[in-house]
Amino acid sequence: MTQAFNLPPHLQDMPPDWRKFKYRGKTLEELLNMSLDEFAQLLPARQRRSLQRGFTKAQIKLLAKVREIIKNPELAKKAVIKTHVRDMIILPEMVGLTFAVYNGKEYVQVKVTPEMIGHRLGEFSPSTKKVTHGEPGLKATKGSRFVAVK
Repeated sequence: MTQAFNLPPHLQDMPPDWRKFKYRGKTLEELLNMSLDEFAQLLPARQRRSLQRGFTKAQIKLLAKVREIIKNPELAKKAVIKTHVRDMIILPEMVGLTFAVYNGKEYVQVKVTPEMIGHRLGEFSPSTKKVTHGEPGLKATKGSRFVAVK
């Protein structure tokens, strides 16, 4: 029942560990060969529900851009797809591409690997960073610069 499936051109020279990758018992080649409905059945409930409800206009536009870039193999190697769509679920066809995901301040480059399948783009572009507070006492505020040290 296994049929020969040709990998997309941008994945022809993928790293060897990507060939060993399995998502819920399916190899990357099998995932790429599946329909979207079949793939959705492998995902956790939250992501499955999101795919079953359909894509938003922004997600459809991003998916169209991804498919357009995949058709052009030399463009797929170096193209960076800029997007604000942080809630897009990473699909098998996105593996190997580079996205610039907006985190509210800047675009963070995310290279999609097989391990990211089923997650959302925004998970790999943190929108907040750890708060580091200033020193207590002197130098705590600008006004404390002018207080005489005894």
